[in-house]
Amino acid sequence: MQSPLNFKEMGSGQPLIILHGLFGSARNWRRIGDTLKSHWRVVLPDLPNHGNSPWSDDMSYPAQAEALKNFIVLRDLANPVIVGHSMGGKVAMALALSGQCLINRLVIVDIAPVSYQHSHFELIQAMRTLPLAQISTRHDADQLLAPAIPTSGLRQFLLQNLIIENRQARWRINLPIIEQQMTLLTGFPFTEENFDTPTLFLHGSKSDYLSAANLPIIKKFFPQAVTQSIDDASHWLHVERPDEVAKAIQGFLEESTDPTI
Repeated sequence: MQSPLNFKEMGSGQPLIILHGLFGSARNWRRIGDTLKSHWRVVLPDLPNHGNSPWSDDMSYPAQAEALKNFIVLRDLANPVIVGHSMGGKVAMALALSGQCLINRLVIVDIAPVSYQHSHFELIQAMRTLPLAQISTRHDADQLLAPAIPTSGLRQFLLQNLIIENRQARWRINLPIIEQQMTLLTGFPFTEENFDTPTLFLHGSKSDYLSAANLPIIKKFFPQAVTQSIDDASHWLHVERPDEVAKAIQGFLEESTDPTI
């Protein structure tokens, strides 16, 4: 069994696990976790090759789902609600469709069970070619990354993965493996399975990651799926509209039927 995932935990009650997306970490969902912790035992793991979790040579969704299943067993998170954003949403779907673990309900945030053309190779190349030897402060890193990534907010998000200790910089995410296995991350390996349990597909109104064209394949895999849009939000809806996202998640969980009751 792979080493346990790093995680943060807050609140008490039935477990609700929130999975971050590519280049993210548990800290990205802390604000929403703080909102939900009054109703749930909120658990925020770092997925493999991200945050402070162990590195792995296998980023496939079955492998990440296996790591998540082991984490659920190890931490006694029986019958959890799982919320997953982007890559984390695909990990959540992979675990649900594998049938390896009893899952109470799912919330999938701005991703569909399909393959995408978004490669993110330009971001990875910008990060991998950053001259770490020239960086002793976060300001240095931001200035050096700016020509390749002009959007300040995106730079700040990516630079959360840069560790500077004793004026020496290093990446805490496994960029070589992420780059090598990007085709696996943009794909979706399942074909015939289904998860017949209440599932919410939550998406940003300005995002192109989930559209009406995806609804037939969503219903194939998740027959009880419903969709909800967050107004004036992009793929990063949890950052742009955290209160609305938390309200949508809690509302769905209050309104949908708990299959264990």
